[in-house]
Amino acid sequence: MRGLKGAAAILTAAAIVLGASACSAGSNSNSGPQTLLIWDTGLLAKTNDDGSPQTDKSFLHQAAAAFEKDHKNITVKIVEQGGDISANAAQFKAASIAGNGPDMRIQYTGGPTLSFSRYFVDLTTVLDSSTLANFNGLNTVRKDYEKNGKLLALPYGSGTYFTIWWNKKLLRDAGLDADTAPSNWEDMMSRAKEYKDKTGKPGFYVANLEGYVGAWVVAAQAAGELGSNAFTDQYTGKTKISSTPMKDAFQTFADLYKSGLTNADAGEVSNGDATSGFLQGKAPFYFSGSWEDVGLYEGLKDDLGWAFIPMKEGAKYSDVAAGGPQVAISITTYAKHKDAAEEFMKYLAEPKVQDLYVKLNQTEGSSNKKGDTSVIENPILKEQAEALKKATIVYPFDNVMPQSVIDLYYRLCASVFLGTTTPKSAVDQLQAALDAEQG
Repeated sequence: MRGLKGAAAILTAAAIVLGASACSAGSNSNSGPQTLLIWDTGLLAKTNDDGSPQTDKSFLHQAAAAFEKDHKNITVKIVEQGGDISANAAQFKAASIAGNGPDMRIQYTGGPTLSFSRYFVDLTTVLDSSTLANFNGLNTVRKDYEKNGKLLALPYGSGTYFTIWWNKKLLRDAGLDADTAPSNWEDMMSRAKEYKDKTGKPGFYVANLEGYVGAWVVAAQAAGELGSNAFTDQYTGKTKISSTPMKDAFQTFADLYKSGLTNADAGEVSNGDATSGFLQGKAPFYFSGSWEDVGLYEGLKDDLGWAFIPMKEGAKYSDVAAGGPQVAISITTYAKHKDAAEEFMKYLAEPKVQDLYVKLNQTEGSSNKKGDTSVIENPILKEQAEALKKATIVYPFDNVMPQSVIDLYYRLCASVFLGTTTPKSAVDQLQAALDAEQG
């Protein structure tokens, strides 16, 4: 248990790291007082229920405080938009049309960034080529995913990946293999069935009210047939969403519910209640992502097992890890305090500042090639970092696509799961939505 001593250690480390970085950032002392407005969609800042920052955990608040110490004329104001992705996007679009949105915005990479390309500054005019050369994941925030496309944001963090987790104790108590990862989708389903046959309880705990679980499973299964460019090829039109691999992936997810191996209310449980249900032991298997590394490890310790979502037997790409950089930091074209925004962007691009992000969160490594891997303390994250070196990494559908298509994808993942939409109808609707979005 870390307790107050652990929190104090983090804050001390933060002060040392950020203090050192701030000294190299330089101050913008020639400018007058500026209030830099940042809208964060719950990605880099952590707040309490009353809106106050969790100072021992919130990276963005710690970074802003350290930055302000060396930039006396700049005050950083952080506004949390809340957790609803669609509502956040609509709010930002309306504010941007009016030209009265934030100076900087933090959103998801891929589609949620590309959808607002007209409102974001090309960061190649802000960050020099030597700085950008050290970054991984720039392809996830370039306009139209083109190699030399406008750089719409700075990707932050090496990324998170879709996973299957299991409770080793529950499996052992049922006399089942708890220490070996499922070799494929069918093996995982077989173990879940054995568990239910022996205990009478569901093998999977699923919370798919919003369609998020479906989004992860469908993306992984389709990628197993289509490979690393699966969804960027769909975005550019090289392949179609309304293809057999996508339809089959939806069918695989629908069959999961039909199998009777999930909790009966799987289509009604909100994603916000998912983790607690798994930790309470409602089922041994649980779909989520590496963003849950800390909470699940703290809850189960050595009884926690994990693997990237397994592919079906005979998949063309059996080693898929679906995921990638999630966090994107942008400067708006209408920023009232552009100079301050550029200063803060340069500061956030420093390797030591990113190391603090990794240290505080322990759910992903640095997106900077100069990142200090010694700050990774979570044993699960260390294992994942090693596994990623050998995996076929696929940037997933709900990162790649425009926001409107992503919103539809989530809804369809919810309805296909329950059988109210067919897999063929789902892929046809998604293809039509993308065609409409791209004109």
